[in-house]
Amino acid sequence: MGKGTLVSQLRQRHPELYFSVSVTTRPPRPGEQEGVNYYFRTREEFLNLIEADELLEWAQYAGNFYGTPREIVFQKLSQGQDVLLEIELAGARQVRQQCPDAIRIFLSPPSLEELERRIRERGQDSEASIQRRLQQARKELDAKDEFDYVIVNDNLEQALQELEALLYPPSPGKGQS
Repeated sequence: MGKGTLVSQLRQRHPELYFSVSVTTRPPRPGEQEGVNYYFRTREEFLNLIEADELLEWAQYAGNFYGTPREIVFQKLSQGQDVLLEIELAGARQVRQQCPDAIRIFLSPPSLEELERRIRERGQDSEASIQRRLQQARKELDAKDEFDYVIVNDNLEQALQELEALLYPPSPGKGQS
C-alpha cells in the first residue's frame, strides 16, 4: 500500500483531478502501459526533453530519470483543473520554485522498515535498486519539513481521508442544518 495505491484510490474517488503522467527512463513493470502509467523514453530522449525545457521538473532516482511534462500541466491549470503530481524530492523543490502556490504534500511511509518490506514484497527490484531506494527515502524523510503537509501512509483509508481533506476541504456551512 504505497504511494501508487493511495494515488490510484484518490483518482478513483475524484476523476476530475488531473493526474500528470510522468516520463521515465526506467523499463516498464508488468502491466504498466505507455501513456497511462508513464511515458517510457530512452535516456537520450529524456535528456533531449530537458534540453528543450519541456519538463516542469525532473530528477534522477534509483538510477533512472523521471520528469513531468510542462505543457499539459499548465494547460490543465489554465482550464481551472486541479493537477496532481506524484514526484520525488528534487522535483518538488523545482516545482516550488516555478509554482510557489502549489500545495506540497509529503506522503511518508510509517517507517523505513515498512518501506523496505513493501518494496521487497512487490518483488520487482534488484537488491542494488532496493538499497538505492532506501538510501533516497532516508534523504527524503530528512526533508519532509520542506512540505506544507505530511501524511503518514500507514492505514490506506485514513491516509486517503487526510489527503481528501487537504485537497477538498468542506465548504463553510456544508453539512450543517
